[in-house]
Amino acid sequence: MRASPSASALVASLMRFGVAGAVSTAVHVIVAVTLIEMFGAGSVLANAVAFCTATPCSYLLNTLWSFSARVHRTSFARFVPVSIFGLLLTTFVARTVEHLGGSHWVGIAAVVLIVPPVTFVLHRYWTYRDA
Repeated sequence: MRASPSASALVASLMRFGVAGAVSTAVHVIVAVTLIEMFGAGSVLANAVAFCTATPCSYLLNTLWSFSARVHRTSFARFVPVSIFGLLLTTFVARTVEHLGGSHWVGIAAVVLIVPPVTFVLHRYWTYRDA
């Protein structure tokens, strides 16, 4: 049975969202590690700067590629709170797993299984709803 065009477009968008997330995560890691290793920055500062660097990268990749939308202040104004919510959800999930006695690997797995699908839905139906 062949998927409908809308279902295949959704899957393609989800796949692009995953790649954009991987690229943005790589940007975050590179910036954080560089600040820590080469400039002696603390972990919190390095990750804050890395988040502020990776978020615009993520916005551009997701806007132009994942959701085939145009860059606009409205979508950016919606993108940032969803990104911050994703960061808070990541922290909540990791802390919950830690509190329940799970290893950091279980926490990472839980974050990967929960946060991207939630943020994808939020972006698809709120950030880019007019796209």
